[in-house]
Amino acid sequence: MTDLPCFHAPDTDAHDPQFWMLRGVPLPNKETAERARRLLDGIAAAGLTVQDAPVTDRAAMHRIHTPRYLRFLETAWEEWQQAPGAGPEVVANLHPQKAHQTYPSGITGRAGWHMADTGCPLGRHTWAAALRGVDTALAAVAAVMQGAGAAYALCRPPGHHADADTAAGHCFLNNSAIAAEALRAAHDRVAVLDIDVHHGNGTQEIFYDRADVLTLSVHADPDAFYPFYLGHAHETGTGAGEGFNLNLPLPLGSGDAPWLDAIDRALERVRGHGAGALVLALGLDAHENDPFRGLTVTTPGFARAAARIRALGLPTVIVQEGGYLSEDLTHNLAAFLRGWQGRDWNGRG
Repeated sequence: MTDLPCFHAPDTDAHDPQFWMLRGVPLPNKETAERARRLLDGIAAAGLTVQDAPVTDRAAMHRIHTPRYLRFLETAWEEWQQAPGAGPEVVANLHPQKAHQTYPSGITGRAGWHMADTGCPLGRHTWAAALRGVDTALAAVAAVMQGAGAAYALCRPPGHHADADTAAGHCFLNNSAIAAEALRAAHDRVAVLDIDVHHGNGTQEIFYDRADVLTLSVHADPDAFYPFYLGHAHETGTGAGEGFNLNLPLPLGSGDAPWLDAIDRALERVRGHGAGALVLALGLDAHENDPFRGLTVTTPGFARAAARIRALGLPTVIVQEGGYLSEDLTHNLAAFLRGWQGRDWNGRG
């Protein structure tokens, strides 16, 4: 059985976003604090304990995100509240096409500049929670760099849709990218494997012109699924990064067999890269009962994926990304963690 340190920052529960929109209909946000409670239950069901993530220097965050964007995240909610008629959360009502356009000074314009969609409402506690999410990822990095074979970070909010300058899809600071950047202090090459149902578009954008961080994503085909504009197989990197991005989109509704086959293909590419460490962006929303219904992976499928990824033999930082409210969320994380430990998944228990 493999020891697996697990980290969480309980104060991230204060970030509990409300607004979301789907096809023009305002709906409750999917990325609620209840997610963390169900994931914590999954850790316990796997027989593991949780450590509180300490505050870190967050130096890697400043190498991933622009100073302008970080200032926006820190100050946006208070500025928004001073605007006449402002709602309780920052929700952009315009989204510029940024080429050849001018960065605005007002909060409404800057919100549109830095927020790609309406799925990332920014509330009173969002900035503080996002920072603590970074701390959680970096606590797992520290554990791995100190000799743990792997460590799990229960990060909220998630991060893989955020690029260097933009929030999107519930994500503000890219925890997985920050973890990869921190690992570069000890490894010449690092790989980021994203198995969330949604393409890790922010992570791809951040490393797209770099050869030292290989990015791989197994996800539902973005032709008709979020994030739509990135995640296609022809996207392979640019400049020095050409050939260091691999997307493996799957037809909507794909189940265990094609999903696991795609993960195997990604792992083979990691072996060829010569990476010294791996960041696993763990989305549990590929499950058949997840509210987003992109893929139909079963609970035992997560246990099998964990065993295959662990067999790669790399020091691994497991960063929680998606996985939304269903009766299966707790069981899916428990199955994955038990699979990582080399323990059988024998159902709900």
